[in-house]
This record gives sequence, structure tokens and C-alpha cells, in this order.
Amino acid sequence: MSKNMFIEIDNVSKIYRSGSRSVNAVRAASLDIEKNSSAAILGPSGAGKSTLLHLIGGLDQPTEGSVRIEGNDLYKMSDRDRADIRNKHIGFVFQFYYLLPEFTALENVLLPALIKKTGSKREGVKRAEELLDLVGLRERTTHKPSELSGGEAQRVAIARALMNGPSLLLCDEPTGNLDSKTSEATLDLIFDIKKRLGMVLIIVTHDERITSRTDRVIRMKDGAVL
Repeated sequence: MSKNMFIEIDNVSKIYRSGSRSVNAVRAASLDIEKNSSAAILGPSGAGKSTLLHLIGGLDQPTEGSVRIEGNDLYKMSDRDRADIRNKHIGFVFQFYYLLPEFTALENVLLPALIKKTGSKREGVKRAEELLDLVGLRERTTHKPSELSGGEAQRVAIARALMNGPSLLLCDEPTGNLDSKTSEATLDLIFDIKKRLGMVLIIVTHDERITSRTDRVIRMKDGAVL
């Protein structure tokens, strides 16, 4: 493994089976992603973009092939060890936010730290407040998701993804539910945070405009990396 390589994906395939029917969501994908870099995974609906992102993030089991993050093969680990890697080192931002409706913005951001079970709750609350300040929502800490706009909810989700200081940020259509103005502001925030914190950023999108912002573009069609 090259010292500058962060992710190595080798001949990864994912086949979903339902009875006698098979769907090849990802077909023999191989690619490397360098440290401190950004990449857009681009393609039409059904191309396999989200499935590939989930495989990179340890959220799904490949049918074959390997995914290594800093030399660690995710799918040779136990489920518990892989979950530990996800919680400590990978941040996820999804299209639909997935905020817990009964929790405040602060409590939603704090949740990954509570799962990680390291440090005091007081330290966690302080970091959650700092992250909400970072995404411009310090004054919304006590608001619940139903009291937030779509853009604000996504900012809370971004802060939550950063809670445990991940080295990898995975974004799956993070602006898919937002209007164009809010989308631009959200992307500005994501790329500014990536630059400031030095993370690897991978963003799934069908928006060609994002390609001008990333270091590289990974195009997919019918499950294959082109």
C-alpha cells in the first residue's frame, strides 16, 4: 500500500438476490483514493453510487472483493470491530438527515459520542456546541428537527457526522432535498469543513456542477466504475 493511499477498493461486487432474481448493484469495482483528497461519485439513478458508498463505509457486505481503509480490510473484521471503525473514523451525511425527532439539535449531534463511550458527557456537550457553532446553528441548539428548515436539519446532520472527529466523510446526495440556494450553501459548508479539517471526502451526486469542486470524479453506470 502506498503511504499516500487512504482507501483501496479491489474488485468489489455487490449482488442482491430475491428468489431467482439477481441485481448486480456494483460490478468488479477497483479504485484508490488518496489521503486528504475529495472525490465525487457521479452517475444516473440506479448506477450503483450509493451501494458503492455504503461498501466503502462498512454499511453493507460485498459479494466479493475487498475494501481497505489505511490498510485495514473492513470485511475481514468482525461486525463489532467494523462498527467501531465506523463510529470512530467515518462520518456519514445522507439525503434524508435521519435526525431523531424527539431529540434537540444538540442531542442529535451528541449521539455519536454517547455511542463511542469515551470522554465525559460535559466534554461531549462542549464539542457538540462547538460543532453547531461551526455550521452556523449555535442559536438552534434546543430546537427539535420539526422546528428546523431543511437546510438547518442538514447542517445538524453534518455536525453530527463530525462529532467523533472522523478521517473520512461520506455524503450521499446531501443536497437532494434542498432548494438550489440552500444546496449551494450546504456544499460550501461541506467543502470548507473538508479543507479545514483535512478529511477525505467522498460525495455521491448526479449533479455535474459538483465535479468542479472535487479532486477527482468517479463515474458509474450500470454498477460499473467507468
